[in-house]
Amino acid sequence: MNKLITCTAVLLAFTAPSFALAQGKGGAGSHGLAAPRTAKQIPSRGPAPYRGTPHPASPPPAQARGGEPQGGQPRGGGGEPRGGQPPAAPARNYADKAGHPNVPHVDGNKWVGHDTGPNDANYHLDRPFEHGHFAGGFGKGHVWHLAGGGPNRFWFNNFYWSVAPFDLAFCDDWLWDSDDIVIYEDPDHIGWYLAYNVRLGTYVHVMYLGNQ
Repeated sequence: MNKLITCTAVLLAFTAPSFALAQGKGGAGSHGLAAPRTAKQIPSRGPAPYRGTPHPASPPPAQARGGEPQGGQPRGGGGEPRGGQPPAAPARNYADKAGHPNVPHVDGNKWVGHDTGPNDANYHLDRPFEHGHFAGGFGKGHVWHLAGGGPNRFWFNNFYWSVAPFDLAFCDDWLWDSDDIVIYEDPDHIGWYLAYNVRLGTYVHVMYLGNQ
């Protein structure tokens, strides 16, 4: 019996530090990144520049349903999309397969919905990157934990962002104080980045508002 107790104590002495280390790796790192909870779902790369025939740009989703657009313009001075009448194209269905969400999403490394080309007026900015370029880290090696706010202004690690007005209806199920996201560069729409939601597998265009 004494031998059993002694062996158990020795085993605990060796395993406790390993367990504590594993727990530490599961939280935020020294540079503020959250450890990926579902790394297999995170795209290994962002979308490539779109080379095919651009998909017709659609009116904002809320307008396409007959309602008013949700939210407002992103904060940040003159970096708002051009005004005017929305395109006449019908609302788009992003559910490319049965069971897939009807919002822009990622299948493996296929960015469903990122095919409107660089001339999509919904993402035009008169002064792109007016708050500077984000340099905190891109791709699946940099998973960020949302710390608060909402689509018009959210943040993590003192980096501030806003969602493109056209994309507001695509993120109404995001949890702005707890979701993990990954930032990717947008090769087509100058001035925008792509924020991928790890929990949902969906993404939206976001504008960097600076480190405040």
